[in-house]
Amino acid sequence: MFFPREMTEVELIIPSKDLVTVTKTLSGRGVFHQVDSAYLGIESLGPNAWQEKAANYSALERRIQTTMHTLGLEEQQRSASDFDTIIDLGAAHADIDRIEGEVKEVGERLLAEKKRMELLESQLRQIEPISDVNVEVGALSKSEHLYSILGVMPAAQMSRLETSLARVPHVFFTLKEDSQKPVVWLLGPRSAYDVLDRAAKSAYLNPLTLPEEFIGTPEEIAAKTRKAIETSKQAIFGLEAQLKKLGDAHNAELQKLWWDVHVSRLMADAIARFGQLRHTYVVVGWVPTAELQALTERLKAASKEILIETMPTERTAHSANVPVALTNNKWLKPIQELITTYGRPGYGELDPTFMVMLTFPILYGAMFGDLGQGLLMMLVGALAHKRIFMKGLQSIGLLLVYCGFFASVFGTLYGSIFGFEGHHIQEYLGFHFEPLWISPVNDILTILGLAIDAGIVILLFSYLLSLFNAARAKDWAHFWFGHTGVVAIGFYLCFLTILNSLLGSTPIAPKLAAAISRLPLPFGILTPIFAVGVMLNGLFRNIVEGHRPLLDGGAMFFVQAFMDLFEGAISMLSNTLSFVRVGAFAVAHGGLSLAIFSLAGTEPTIGFWITIIIGNIFITGFEGLIVYIQTMRLHYYEILGKFFHGGGMRFEPLRLNPSQEEA
Repeated sequence: MFFPREMTEVELIIPSKDLVTVTKTLSGRGVFHQVDSAYLGIESLGPNAWQEKAANYSALERRIQTTMHTLGLEEQQRSASDFDTIIDLGAAHADIDRIEGEVKEVGERLLAEKKRMELLESQLRQIEPISDVNVEVGALSKSEHLYSILGVMPAAQMSRLETSLARVPHVFFTLKEDSQKPVVWLLGPRSAYDVLDRAAKSAYLNPLTLPEEFIGTPEEIAAKTRKAIETSKQAIFGLEAQLKKLGDAHNAELQKLWWDVHVSRLMADAIARFGQLRHTYVVVGWVPTAELQALTERLKAASKEILIETMPTERTAHSANVPVALTNNKWLKPIQELITTYGRPGYGELDPTFMVMLTFPILYGAMFGDLGQGLLMMLVGALAHKRIFMKGLQSIGLLLVYCGFFASVFGTLYGSIFGFEGHHIQEYLGFHFEPLWISPVNDILTILGLAIDAGIVILLFSYLLSLFNAARAKDWAHFWFGHTGVVAIGFYLCFLTILNSLLGSTPIAPKLAAAISRLPLPFGILTPIFAVGVMLNGLFRNIVEGHRPLLDGGAMFFVQAFMDLFEGAISMLSNTLSFVRVGAFAVAHGGLSLAIFSLAGTEPTIGFWITIIIGNIFITGFEGLIVYIQTMRLHYYEILGKFFHGGGMRFEPLRLNPSQEEA
């Protein structure tokens, strides 16, 4: 539960005659992560025919998908039991050739007709602005000695066009006045057509382009174009009806053909990565230990002669090549997405999902504490998760529910409901609602100090989790002398005593630091000892791990060591004080609510309540987003970095149905 799923390495020796049956068993279960034989040092004997088969199946699948797209059909996933064996390429080609022959001609005619209609509509848009101009458009382009351009252009460019053609014989008419884009006619000698063209383009004159068969005045051409568009629409409707009829007739056959070719392609891809010997195939991969027994039984049922060797894998620091499968739980999925955005846990590493499941919503709620707005956020999250409202937020819908719940809890502790606090609740809402714990707006320094205390607790817990990970991985060098090892934790405790002495008895001083300072320990002696340990942590790690040379770089080693100490102290200070933002945003949330009230006024009129409603929507959306970013930042920079390294390999099992993704 607190670690990625336990994995077992599996090696299979498969007789050639059982190859397809065993591959189907491996793919149909969705629990076998294949290792490419190219990384195993297994040399194939001769060319791998399955690579060519996989390419042929892929090309055939694209043809089937194109045909289905033309017919308006969507691929329908099926279960592994709907597949018997790899389909014969020759038979599949014959089937798709037959169907494609029926569909292609109608599809090409439909595509051509749609392009023709688009062209006609474009031409109609060009001719409509000058439909009241009484000019024979066709005659303009047939003169042997004159070159003319009829079109629209920006009014501001007309003087520029006249200037450009000052030395060229021409006639320039405005056929239709318009303050923005008048209709103009430019006429000149055909011998100077290139000069006229360049001048027209530089002045952004958009010429009217019409087919040669459209002759007459613009009004006559527009009428003919509209009639042609209607004819084209009828032709498109008829062709679409033909395709619909063909789609209904071939739907079942195409769906089965696509599924068989699709699965054949997946299996050919997998087999192409098997290690091939003379009469057998070698397959290596990983299986979740909990699924191993069931998979083994199915493999033995698929092949009586198969050889199976299993090798359990320990969770150590040297298991980077083991794929990581996280716990499939829909309630944890939004938290897992937060974690995997930062990094996928290593196989031997603690999965921080359950810790973040608590800390993320709690820290969010502490910064955004309001009973009413929290309930509103829960409602939006639930509707988004069910794809009823704001479907784009479905992936974080459950996370919004969790954060909204804790925002409601802290709103009750802070005595805040829809921004109303203190006497405002009694005055405007008509009931009494006192804070059960503290009012951030009225106890600013206290809430800031409590935020630092909470941060210290979380950081110390993160340090302990780092020790736990190092101990499980038997990485003793980092357990003792790593940046989050025992020496670093000791120095952090000493650092807290220094922080307490600096802040003294101020209200913001963290009480936990004061409690640590009162422990009966010689912090005056321990501080320099742990400081030296932090400075020379690289040297001590080299000693524990047996690396040589112990000192790399001579005098520069000690310069680097001092910088490590300085950087460590600054990092501890910034990490600790960074949690001040939790209290600061709690105060800012209350202050923003007061700002909304100042805009609304004091009289409970309709305008007052409209302002309050809009203000609450704004706070829930805008400030809710900012607090989300700040909560994520605390986890990515202050919390996870202490004990979580990531870098794990994603568990990607063979699947016949790609929709069965890891949760």
